[in-house]
Order: sequence, then C-alpha cells, then structure tokens
Amino acid sequence: MKSREDIRNIAIIAHVDHGKTTLVDQLLKQSGTFRSNEHVEERAMDSGDIERERGITILAKNTAIQYKNKRINILDTPGHADFGGEVERIMKMVDGVLLVVDAYEGTMPQTRFVLKKALEQKITPIVVVNKIDRDFARPTEVVDEVIDLFIELGADEDQLEFPVIYASGINGTASTDPEKQDENMEVLYEAILDHIPAPIDNRDEPLQFQVALLDYNDFVGRIGIGRVFRGTIKVGQSVALMKLDGTVKQFRVTKLMGFFGLKRLEIEEAYAGDLIAVSGMEDINVGETVCPVEHQEALPILRIDEPTLQMEFVVNNSPFAGREGKYVTSRKIEERLRSQLQTDVSLRVDNTDSPDAWIVSGRGELHLSILIENMRREGYELQVSKPEVIVRVIDGVRCEPVERVQIDVPEEHTGAVMESMGSRKGEMLDMINNGNGQVRLIFNVPARGLIGYSTEFLTLTRGYGIMNHTFDSYQPMQPGQVGGRRQGVLVSMENGKATTYGIMGVEDRGIIFVDAGTEIYEGMIVGEHNRENDLTVNITKMKQQTNVRSATKDQTNTMKKPRILTLEESLEYLNEDEYCEVTPESIRLRKKILNKNEREKAAKKKKGAEVQA
Repeated sequence: MKSREDIRNIAIIAHVDHGKTTLVDQLLKQSGTFRSNEHVEERAMDSGDIERERGITILAKNTAIQYKNKRINILDTPGHADFGGEVERIMKMVDGVLLVVDAYEGTMPQTRFVLKKALEQKITPIVVVNKIDRDFARPTEVVDEVIDLFIELGADEDQLEFPVIYASGINGTASTDPEKQDENMEVLYEAILDHIPAPIDNRDEPLQFQVALLDYNDFVGRIGIGRVFRGTIKVGQSVALMKLDGTVKQFRVTKLMGFFGLKRLEIEEAYAGDLIAVSGMEDINVGETVCPVEHQEALPILRIDEPTLQMEFVVNNSPFAGREGKYVTSRKIEERLRSQLQTDVSLRVDNTDSPDAWIVSGRGELHLSILIENMRREGYELQVSKPEVIVRVIDGVRCEPVERVQIDVPEEHTGAVMESMGSRKGEMLDMINNGNGQVRLIFNVPARGLIGYSTEFLTLTRGYGIMNHTFDSYQPMQPGQVGGRRQGVLVSMENGKATTYGIMGVEDRGIIFVDAGTEIYEGMIVGEHNRENDLTVNITKMKQQTNVRSATKDQTNTMKKPRILTLEESLEYLNEDEYCEVTPESIRLRKKILNKNEREKAAKKKKGAEVQA
C-alpha cells in the first residue's frame, strides 16, 4: 500500500516539567519555520496566561514544521493526569511519539500514564533524554528505567527497539551520544523521518475524518480538529456527520484550515494523513466521524476519561457579594460554565434543585481549580464547595477512585510520610532506596485521602518532598473517614476591619489567615484553631484608649506573619460546611451558615439525624 512520504504525524509526551514545550520551541526555530526577524515567545506553544505562569500545558496544541521538504505535524500534549482525556484522543491522530524524559528525574508517574496510552495504540516511540546538561544527569540509568517501564507496560518487541536521542531543549542541541552534544537538533529530525511511519495514502477511497479536539470561536462557532484517516475533504463539499447517538446530520464544509508554525492557514482541500481543522458544523463533538453522504461508515468512538471529582458552584451570596466582580448573576455564571463545555470534553455541569447552584465534575483538583481561576480573572464572582470524589456502583458494589502515588523524599522523612499515608488508607506497593539519601515510595491511595494532603505533605517533608499521582482504578469503597482536615477554624463573630490588637488577642489560639486592615464579615474564616473544634473570635476589637502614656508599650508588640492561602490551598482546606468565596480581587473562606447560633442549631440537628440513622 502506498504511503505519504511527505508527511509525519507525531505527539510529544512527557511528565510535567520535563521540557516538552521548550523542545518544540527549538524544533520550530531550527527548522526555519519562522522568518529570521519574527519575534517568537519562549514556550510559544503555551498560549494561555495560566499555562505561561505555571509552566504547564493544559490544552493540547498542534503545530507543523517543514524539514527537507517534508512536513512534520507535532502535537504538544499535557503532562498532567487531570488532562489525560486530551492525551488519549491525540494518540489516535498520530503514528509516533517522542517520549521526553528528564535526564536527572527519570521516569515519573505521568511518564508511565502517557506512555501506557501510547503503547495501547501500538504507536512507534522515540525516546528523548532531555536536560542532558543538568548537574547530576544520569542518562544511562534513565534509559534503563525507560526500558523497565516499557517491559512493565507490556510493550511488544518492535516497540522495545526504540532509538534514544540525548538532548538539551534549552540549548537547542541533541546527539546519539550521552557524552557529547552536536551543535543543533539535526539528529532528532532525522530520527523522526527514519523511524516514524508515514501515513497510508488512500486518498482515492471514501472520506473518513474524525474529530479529536474542539476549538471555539465567536465568528464560526465550533471548530473540529482531527485527522483525515482516508479519502479527500474539500471546501464546499456536502458531507454527513455521524453523531455519537447514532443520528446523522448533513452539512457543507465552509472552511478548512491547515497548521503551519503557530498559525492556521486556510486550505482548499486535505488528504488522508493530514491534520486539519474544519468549521461549518454547529454541534460537532469529539469522536464523531465526517464521511460522504452516500458512503456512511463511522470510525470507532473515542473514549473520553470520566470525571472523578465534583464540586458545587454557587452564586456568591456573602455580605460582600457584587463588590469586586463584573459577572455575579446565576445567568452569567451558567452561560460561562456552558461555554466551557464547548471545548472541555472531560467536564460535566449538572443543574441542582436550586437555580443558583450547579454540580461541576472534572478530572481532578487541578482541572477544576484552573476553571475557577480563569473565571475569576474574567471578572466572575462565585462560591465553591469542598471537592468530593465521584462514587460509582460497579456490579452492585460502591466503588471509589484510587490514585497511584509516587513520592520522592529525603531518607529522614520516610517514617512520617508512611505514617501519614497509612492514616489515609494508603497501601504501599514499593520502596526504592537510590542510595543518594533519597527514597522513592509508591502507594495506592483512595482519591478522597489525597484531597488536602499536599499542604500536610510539604510540612512533613519540610518542603523537600516531591509527590506525583495519577488515576489508577475504581476499587470498593474503604469504610470510615479517609483524610480530611483535623483542625477546627477561627470564625469571625463581627463585621468590620481586622485590627492588630484584635489579631494579637487570638494569635495564641492558632494560625491567622488575614492581615490587619482586611475587611471581614460574620461567619468568615479568619484562621486555623490549634484544636479540633471551631472557635468564634472577634478580631475587629479596638484597643481601649486611656490617658496614661507608656513610652515603650506599643513598640514591643510584634504580630506574626499571617498565612495567606492560594486558591488551590483554599479548595483543599475546605470542610463540608464551608464555602470558598472567589472574586477577581479576593479569595475568602467562610461557613455556609454565617450566624453562630444558627450554625450550632444546624449542627445539633445533623447530629440527631445521624444518631437516629
């Protein structure tokens, strides 16, 4: 069968921060895709503000480079397991992968996760050991780790015959020898052309195009991005869209776009093997097939990762509602959540009994917190509840998601970490001592045990521990409470401004979360109690002035620095009876019931109901 030698389709996969996006930058620059005077941002593929700030890739991006009259289509995939839905679908669009592994860190949980997806699709791999210029780089051991991982994941003999390239993405160099680098990345381009199979050229057969990613723009609506698996597609052609529910819709192709560098260029037609974007369909979805009206044959449906975590999003009804945000009504919030569904296929939004609340389900804390962060930057005000895992009934048994956790810690902290994992119902699978003072621990832990764990983990390891986790499987639900916050909170009993005098009066009761001068309201959480119960405090107290002066009294008062929580820390910190209030300017924690007496009544009622049950 004939193949298209002028084209290669590859994805770049790796654990978070192993240098995929920087590597793509260099491939783009060295291929001459940009004009010599064209300004290109660092990490050009990460186009979102949050992506650039955090140095993570959230959405898969595609680009294409020309090398020796051949086009290499590259898809840069997210490394975080929360965005695993993207990775799985991208594997359907490509014929090969570059597996990027850090020359010091070696294989990590997400390396395992993304590689598993690639091997399941029988895709040809090339291994790139990146950051070869790092201190303590250990390329030969890392290659051994990669081989072990391939074998463990059931790779066949062809997949184990992978070429290895040693590279430094930041310096733009690569070679096949770990000891010395060539001055450019020529060897990597050549490896792609030599080892990655070219797509089959069956452009004369009936069309089959499948959508793997979605984009949206206000002018043309939904845009389906995918691969032409066979046949030819042209602008103006009438085609059938085979929907996921089995129905068929007809439409005309109004626009086709190909990728070149970081731009999308309009094209007239595309053939088997091309990666393109198609517009003209109102309600196209991921996994649907476009084919000729007279020859309707759907490709197998793409599986999308199911959500494992859910939160309640509520209209802001705190005493400070509407002060800082532009969009505060339920209509505006619902519109924004529905528009997110246009492009984010792993998200679910369900209505509740109240018109002011929705259940939003996603792939993990990061997935949901990035949605909340984007909304607050766009001017929305809202409140969110504690994240909860989604329980499923499998064969009549209630099952919960279990995560595979890999922890790297200095030797002296292993005891504390193992004890804390045990209290969260973690089951230890492996313990590897590298002999350099670092120990690698691997656990299976119920996902609800990990909610709120990262702050405790950093405290236990004094900031030296590294934790990574990916979804493993659904397993029967463990009885009893797993994880959760042990400490109670300090709750304000007054409205007003926090004063230095008021804060110093309660400092010995716990850790304070607000600065002096911060506006607070009754029911707002202003700190963490050092005991297990909640305590109502007044930190707006003013000092009673007397006419007796003391030369030194006021100068000796020094206040401890408050602990200001980030959005992620706030979401992890929440309990069932609390909300996190998110506005463009502030992040506040509060009790759902603001009044102390009403709170106590509700708690008694709940206790009574539990006793009866």
